[in-house]
Amino acid sequence: MYKGFMEQFEDCPVIAAIKDEDGLNACLSSDIGIIFVLFGDICSIPNIVRRLKEAGKTVIIHLDLISGLAGKEVAVQFIRSNTSADGIISTKPALIRQARELGLFTVMRFFAIDSMAFDNIRKQSEAVHPDFIEVLPGLMPKVIRRICRESKSPVIAGGLITDREDIMAALKAGAVSISTTNQKVWFM
Repeated sequence: MYKGFMEQFEDCPVIAAIKDEDGLNACLSSDIGIIFVLFGDICSIPNIVRRLKEAGKTVIIHLDLISGLAGKEVAVQFIRSNTSADGIISTKPALIRQARELGLFTVMRFFAIDSMAFDNIRKQSEAVHPDFIEVLPGLMPKVIRRICRESKSPVIAGGLITDREDIMAALKAGAVSISTTNQKVWFM
């Protein structure tokens, strides 16, 4: 499973991150194969995932952002049992660990806001072994380069990416993909 996902991420340098119904509808008409779902609630998430899967998309749910699901392991079990999502995103190590145990693809999200973030990323990544790590904001090539060198997990750059130059800088720094809610970037 991991090899197939890795190939998909390498073939898809732009990941559509959707934060509302408009983004969902726009990504359905895009060629982008990987979708990060950043909205929804316990009642709507099964239908959101169903629509994306019917369009042939790989669906990764940002579990921390789904209303009505607590940051507990049972939330991962809910996603596994009630949707056909391929994986989750979370900032919480326990949720990443649980998702891996249940066979879901995992993306651990980190915010690089100061120099302590480097040590935090290393320690938490080594503890739970996510399939990928996502670093926000994605506009810091030097920071991304360092994290890519120090991480055993491939890196996705996300947040504040608005044009082709941002994409190329993140990829050149070593990120395998970028994620963005900016629909203009999806269709570049």
